[in-house]
Amino acid sequence: MAALHRHGFSNQPMSNRRGDGLKLLDAYMTAIVRCAPPKNKPTHLEIRTCERYWTQELRLLTNVKVILALGRVAFDTYVRFLREQELKVKGLRFHHAAFYQLPEPYPALAASYHPSRQNTQTGKLTEAMIDAVFLRIRRFLDSQRLGTV
Repeated sequence: MAALHRHGFSNQPMSNRRGDGLKLLDAYMTAIVRCAPPKNKPTHLEIRTCERYWTQELRLLTNVKVILALGRVAFDTYVRFLREQELKVKGLRFHHAAFYQLPEPYPALAASYHPSRQNTQTGKLTEAMIDAVFLRIRRFLDSQRLGTV
């Protein structure tokens, strides 16, 4: 939440409970899997079971410019979704700070390591690293507004 706030995607740097005033700005969050799986490793079946929920959300959100996949599971699942839409996508590889512009009408795809406690406490994902991802997204969105992409 702090990174979202630093880059203008939320009105406050943290949220502790529902109803605490948090507002996302030009942002929406969803999850590939709706519950925390054992060892935080969702199975293929769990992903497929929950898929209908987030794909329906994507269909309802008609003005999406960028998808930020937090972690390889989210990235790979979204790439599979693109292929199921018969979009010919090649060369989409997960790595931290990856950014891919996709053909219309699909939004750009950005990637980051998942901000799990394991990744943040071990330094695999630092504040500077996540800031770099949000800065890239912010610059892309600003350039789209100005028509310079």
